[in-house]
Amino acid sequence: MKVISAILVVAVFWSQEWRSVLSDSIIHIGAIFDESARKDDEVFRLAVADLNLNNEILETEKITISVEFVDGNNPFQAVQEACELMNRGILALVSSIGCMSAGSLQTLADAMHIPHLFIQRSPAGTPRSACPPTSRIPGTDDYTLMVRPPVYLNEVIMQVVSEYSWQKFILFYDSDFDIRGIEDFLDRTSQQGMDVSLQKVESNINMMITSLFRTMRVEELHRYRDTLRRAVLFMSPATAKAFITEVVETNLVAFDCHWILINEEISDYDLQELVMKSIGRLTLVRQTFPMPQNTTQRCVKHNHRINTSLCDPKNPKAQQLEITNRYIYDTVLLLANTFHRKLEDRKWHSMASLSCIRKNSKPWQGGKSMLDTVKKFGVSGLTSFLEFTDNGTNPNIFFEILGTNYGEDRGRGVSRLATWDPVHGLNGTLTDRKLENNMRGVVLRVVTVLEEPFVMVSENVLGKPKKYQGFSIDVLDALSNYLGFKYEIYIAPDHKYGSLQPDGQWNGLMGELVFKRADVGLSALTITPERESVVDFTTRYMDYSVGVLLRKAERTVDMFACLAPFDLSLWACIAGTVLLVGILVYLLNWLNPPRLPMGSVSSTTLYNSMWFVYGSFVQQGGEVPYTTLATRMMMGVWWMFALIVISSYTANLAAFLTITRIENSIQSLQDLSKQTELPYGTVLDSAVYDQVRSKAMNPFERDPMYSQMWRMINRTGGGDNVEESKEGIRKVKYGRFGFVWDAAVLEYVANNDEDCSLYTASNSAPDRGYGIAMQHGSPYRDIFSQRILELQQNGDMDILKLKWWPKDSPCDLYSSVQTRHRGNALDIHSFAGVFCVLAAGVVLSCLIAMVESWWSRRKGSRVPSKEDDKEIDLEHLHRRVNSLCTEDESPHKQFSTSSVDLTPLDMDALPAARQALEQISDFRNTHITTTTFIPEQIQTLSRSLSAKAAAGFSAGFGSGGGGGGGLQDHRTGGVGPFRQRAPNGGFFRSPIKTMSSIPYQPTGPGPNFGYGNDPDRGTSI
Repeated sequence: MKVISAILVVAVFWSQEWRSVLSDSIIHIGAIFDESARKDDEVFRLAVADLNLNNEILETEKITISVEFVDGNNPFQAVQEACELMNRGILALVSSIGCMSAGSLQTLADAMHIPHLFIQRSPAGTPRSACPPTSRIPGTDDYTLMVRPPVYLNEVIMQVVSEYSWQKFILFYDSDFDIRGIEDFLDRTSQQGMDVSLQKVESNINMMITSLFRTMRVEELHRYRDTLRRAVLFMSPATAKAFITEVVETNLVAFDCHWILINEEISDYDLQELVMKSIGRLTLVRQTFPMPQNTTQRCVKHNHRINTSLCDPKNPKAQQLEITNRYIYDTVLLLANTFHRKLEDRKWHSMASLSCIRKNSKPWQGGKSMLDTVKKFGVSGLTSFLEFTDNGTNPNIFFEILGTNYGEDRGRGVSRLATWDPVHGLNGTLTDRKLENNMRGVVLRVVTVLEEPFVMVSENVLGKPKKYQGFSIDVLDALSNYLGFKYEIYIAPDHKYGSLQPDGQWNGLMGELVFKRADVGLSALTITPERESVVDFTTRYMDYSVGVLLRKAERTVDMFACLAPFDLSLWACIAGTVLLVGILVYLLNWLNPPRLPMGSVSSTTLYNSMWFVYGSFVQQGGEVPYTTLATRMMMGVWWMFALIVISSYTANLAAFLTITRIENSIQSLQDLSKQTELPYGTVLDSAVYDQVRSKAMNPFERDPMYSQMWRMINRTGGGDNVEESKEGIRKVKYGRFGFVWDAAVLEYVANNDEDCSLYTASNSAPDRGYGIAMQHGSPYRDIFSQRILELQQNGDMDILKLKWWPKDSPCDLYSSVQTRHRGNALDIHSFAGVFCVLAAGVVLSCLIAMVESWWSRRKGSRVPSKEDDKEIDLEHLHRRVNSLCTEDESPHKQFSTSSVDLTPLDMDALPAARQALEQISDFRNTHITTTTFIPEQIQTLSRSLSAKAAAGFSAGFGSGGGGGGGLQDHRTGGVGPFRQRAPNGGFFRSPIKTMSSIPYQPTGPGPNFGYGNDPDRGTSI
């Protein structure tokens, strides 16, 4: 009985002791979370449940929890909830709130000696800022442990920016970020001479961007865009995605931008979305947790197992874990290990209920021991390894630096560039690699304006993209083939190059670049100071000069081109000289008459003198003999003069007929500015228009030529100017107009004109050049410029030019008329005047012949007057005939064969000649008129003789001769005129009525001389 009683007493005692231990072994943990951190509460409960289900750390003890949610910006509420938890008898306090409430909880924990494990939480996922230090009583212990490591963002971003060698950038931060957290970073950048701008990103990002465009001037907007090329973002992933999307859509950034986003809270899902929305280069800095690659090693630690849904990186739940969730899970593991060690050391101190309100309330006596145990040991969990230093901070933190390359490929790869930790610093190399010769994957958006031959549409098929060709397109293709980029081309909406508008905005092609809607501007785009102030230009790939397009003069037929060698005044002088010399020759012969030879038919009349001078001038000779010395001297000088004149005329005529030399009045812009008859103009608001206006109105570069041109193109209020270059070319071709434009464009138009009716005139020295325009601050400018220089050096650029401006042009670009080349055959136009003169001479000769014929017939039909019928003195006629016969008998007298026109002895022997002679009257049956002409042909003597006298004259004449049969034939059958030349050069026909026998003396020896057989011989009668 005593044994049973003793066993019962021991059992009861043991039972009571077990109950006491059981009641003390219940571990109570309090938690205060921000009311927006519901996920922290979920992970916290999951961790406690895992520990209570698995007896790996706590074999028999169970953990109970009490969770309260507070407003992170309300410290009073946080302290009130913490006191309530302490009244419930908690052994440790876990909080995931902001710095504002954490300071109050830290003071409370120090007073109550309750270990406080603080997990700093940033509002709305923005980057953390270091919490301000909490004032405490000197000599007291700090019961607050910082589970999350200190904020190292300043050190990391400073290292990254220095590695990239940035000297100028802008720093964006969202409205929830505490800018005091980067004061140290700003101080260090200022000490190193970096230019850092700050800008706060409002919650309404769209309104913020719109206000920028509305309030900034164009120059300020360009400077702002240049600053945006390098930027650092301190903002949450959600805000960063919205901000990047907005600036990309508004073309505030281009493919050359490089942005750095730094935030510990960047998940893999956020990383992929940021890369998809951004362009250019993106660098991301986030916190990372080194984990084994093996999944088993990830989930199984030294003495515990982690929930598989949280440790497996492929699990969706694990991918959505936030950094605070990881630290909360590891905090629960750390507390469980601490409780386990306290139970093993049998240094457990039960906790009575604490009151924060009572003044005499004492702190927990076991708080210091519990705090030391927590600091002493660490635990492996989701954050790699959680431990604390003596000052209560977690030293284990690692950052990884991820980045993309330049480009616009969506979903392009992201690679790890470097890592950073507080002990080793930066592990890796960061370089802001510029775009080099490899632009693979880059697609440029090119804006253009159609301008022959720089950009033209080669194919326009409905439903398919247009295809373009031209000199500028060839240059772009050469750059694309070498650098590896692709491009999409479109035409400027207003088909203009662009100019600065009154509201400060640019239109046309320039406006597309200014507003970041295009990356490259390409056409016949000249480099001007105004354009360079808003965009970037490559080096010139072709020289530029201003020219004018004109229509060639219509080639007129000059019928008197043969007169071209001499001026009209010279022709007048030559004609006057011919008249003057002819008069002088006549006067010289009149003063000293020359002795004419026997039988000469020439005379020294004024008419003959003029004719002789003219004949000698045209190298045809003359018939008037001039024997006096004065006349011969005059003619010798005249012949020398005629030789020189005719030789000069012949030489110049050959040159004028083989080479047409027509000097046009407009051969340059200077000639164009000096004339006012031809209207001319250019394209409104173009580079040429601005150049003429600037050089005409700017006092520092005023040019008289451009001043005159500016007055001319605006004399009608600008009505001579056109809207497009095609309109100006059309006005030149079909009207009277001069179009001032790019010389290269005008040369191509003139060269490809179908009828070669256009020509150009320009300045010889180019003062500008054509370039490729790009956005301000574009990284492609240097690459393009370098490649253009290479094309120029190796001759490829010249080959491209010859394709559109060939040297063997079918048209003469600089001649104002359709000129013949040297050596071509002469056409009828060159001699039309000569033929006209000949035709006029023929017509005039025919008219004169008709008048003379009419006059002769009229004179021959007249009835002889009574005075003409008077008988001549036969005795006088007899003496005259005998004297002539005596002269004929002189042995030294030689008759010229040309002095005899017709021999009366051969009339019957020449019937054809008889028929051709003038039949005045019948020799036997009618009257025959004898007419005597003296050399001056002043008077005519006619006498009518009877047929009997004529028969007697014939008989006497026949007896005197020895003609024989020939004379008998003439007496019996001879009918017709008896025409002989008189010694004085006159002629007479003489039928004789009665006349004594006149002996005839033959001129040649021998009695049997046949006159009928020699018609060139005869008497001088």
